[in-house]
Amino acid sequence: MRDDSVVRNALTRVVDGLTALRDTGRFDEPNLDGTVGDYISFQSWEWPQGIGLYGLARLWRDTGEERLRTVLEDWYAAQETRGLPLLNVNTTAPMLALTLLWDRTRDPRWEAMLSGWADRVLAEMPRTPEGGFQHDVSDKINEGELWDDTLFMVALFLAAYGEASGQRALVDEAQHQFLVHARYLADPETGLWFHGWSFPRRSNFARARWARGNAWITAGLADLPELCRLDPPVARYLDGVLRAQIAALLPLQTANGAWRTLLDDPSSYEETSATAGIAYGLMKAARLGRASDEARRAGRRAVNYVLRQIDADGIVGGVSYGTRMGHDLQFYRDIPLQPTGYGQSLAILCLAEALNDPEFR
Repeated sequence: MRDDSVVRNALTRVVDGLTALRDTGRFDEPNLDGTVGDYISFQSWEWPQGIGLYGLARLWRDTGEERLRTVLEDWYAAQETRGLPLLNVNTTAPMLALTLLWDRTRDPRWEAMLSGWADRVLAEMPRTPEGGFQHDVSDKINEGELWDDTLFMVALFLAAYGEASGQRALVDEAQHQFLVHARYLADPETGLWFHGWSFPRRSNFARARWARGNAWITAGLADLPELCRLDPPVARYLDGVLRAQIAALLPLQTANGAWRTLLDDPSSYEETSATAGIAYGLMKAARLGRASDEARRAGRRAVNYVLRQIDADGIVGGVSYGTRMGHDLQFYRDIPLQPTGYGQSLAILCLAEALNDPEFR
């Protein structure tokens, strides 16, 4: 057992580090509409910031800390004044945290934003065969492609908002997305998930068992039954998917407590955001009786790894930058490291869950 002030102090620093993130111009990624793509600055509306906000929203709901509610409300109010971006998979990500905020406060300011966006997802988001959401993003159309990221960026929002608003059709769509993506991305040979699937190519691209993609799944499957009421057969099926993935993840944890950016490739680097997301999912699943004590112990080792990656300013190091679909495995090994909102957020989720564990309190 360790003093929980270590974890609490780290959480405070990581929140401050998240809100202080600024784009220094290292990456030039213009959007399809001609606007500048900013995947780093906290005030930008994109998927890294959306994941960052989800971490803040969960931490606020766990702690009741009013400072966090203020950060969330100020962020969304500023975005509404500025005007929302075009709809795609990645720009949907900030809607999940807004749902958690609205579900708790029922503030009428957010109802139109949420309901309008959910309606547009169902009506306008391009589909692959079998009805999966095509993984289109702000700077690229990915024709006929399924990515594991989509479940965290879109399906969790539909599940949470559908449950909070009493719209079962949205929950049903979220369930369908998990089933379709699992059919094409969950690797039956290993239990891990591939990064993507192409219907035109009829392949999983490089067959990359990419760590952060797997973290989206571990964390997402841990959270989904809490966000909505799943149909019993779907819940049973997804529990099996999660158990298979966890069984595959445990032997791949490194001696340092981390997972590598290519999970089964010892030549690839240890990566913090994936380690944090996997640790969150393992510890939460174990706490809820959906995973073993072995999974809990692996999560604890990962928490200690994550703590070592947080600097004095609360910046989480060892985080790989936004990762497009790789057509060979070297592509993943070469992704540069860069502090990001999702790196901060996954650390927040990981550390907040650690406070529920006797080892850390």
